[in-house]
Amino acid sequence: MNRFAYATPATLAEAAANTELVSEAMVTLAEGAVLKAGGIDLLDLLKSELLAPSLVVSLRALPGLDAITQDPAGNLVIGAMATLAAVADHPLVRAAYPALAEAIAGSASPELRNVATLGGNLLQRPHCWYFRSPAYHCLRKGGGHCFAIRGESQYHAIFDNQACAIVHPSTPATVLVALGAEVELHDAEGAARRLALEDFFIGPADDLQRENALRPREVLTAIHLPGRAPGSRMAHRRQGEKAGFDWPLADVAVVLTLDPDGTCGKASVVLGAAAPVPRRARSAEQVLQGRRIDAAVAADAARAALHGATPLSRNDYKLALFETLVRRAILAAAG
Repeated sequence: MNRFAYATPATLAEAAANTELVSEAMVTLAEGAVLKAGGIDLLDLLKSELLAPSLVVSLRALPGLDAITQDPAGNLVIGAMATLAAVADHPLVRAAYPALAEAIAGSASPELRNVATLGGNLLQRPHCWYFRSPAYHCLRKGGGHCFAIRGESQYHAIFDNQACAIVHPSTPATVLVALGAEVELHDAEGAARRLALEDFFIGPADDLQRENALRPREVLTAIHLPGRAPGSRMAHRRQGEKAGFDWPLADVAVVLTLDPDGTCGKASVVLGAAAPVPRRARSAEQVLQGRRIDAAVAADAARAALHGATPLSRNDYKLALFETLVRRAILAAAG
């Protein structure tokens, strides 16, 4: 690990000034300044010598970035520096967004959840073993080849994997996309913008080195969740190789809005660990909308969720796994 200076700025503008994107810093390996939230992913990149900044800028001292509040309209605002443990345990989250609380509570270990932040979790780099190994100069690090496509692809994408086969590493992101979350971003000049989280994530077709639309000298400050609609129900299901603290092999979030007669008026089905970004299963959503949910409808939607899948040589087992989890999540959400 290279030596670096450490700064704790007092203002957001000061923190954003002169910082660069981790994705760009990893391609060039040039000295520069990078931001630190919880530091879990950053430390891994530093120890693997995949990142060599001259300055690490911590966001810990900035006031208010860890707050979890509800606005007068009933929308929830989660500060990007709120730890995963704080989000999962917060009474507002547990009452209105139980699928999010469950997904976060099942992520990582208790020790990591007490340090890792929600913002940092959304911005972490992929955990593809080729990307994380200094021995492989893959596309995402500025190289010319995705080694996973013809290599060890057991944990890789089954959708949108023709150029780069990573899966998005964030489990909370799967639920947040299903809930219609937005992210709030501030730059060094004080300008702010908000994006739907679904649009914030970037796939390989748009950029081979980045996973999100964060700009240089810009900080993710908050995640906004719309107030829970009447008749809305939700569920999260995941499956890993081990029972606890493991990266999921498949990850599914379902949010349904049911009319008083039980008809599904609106559906959101999102697959995690399936594609380079959390993937909306729109074909499954169309199957559900306008119908009363029963076992047969859930099974039809689960099959539709796999439409367009292109599994690699070693991960076609994910097809049956996702079909099962989607069906179970739909039925759990529908009650």
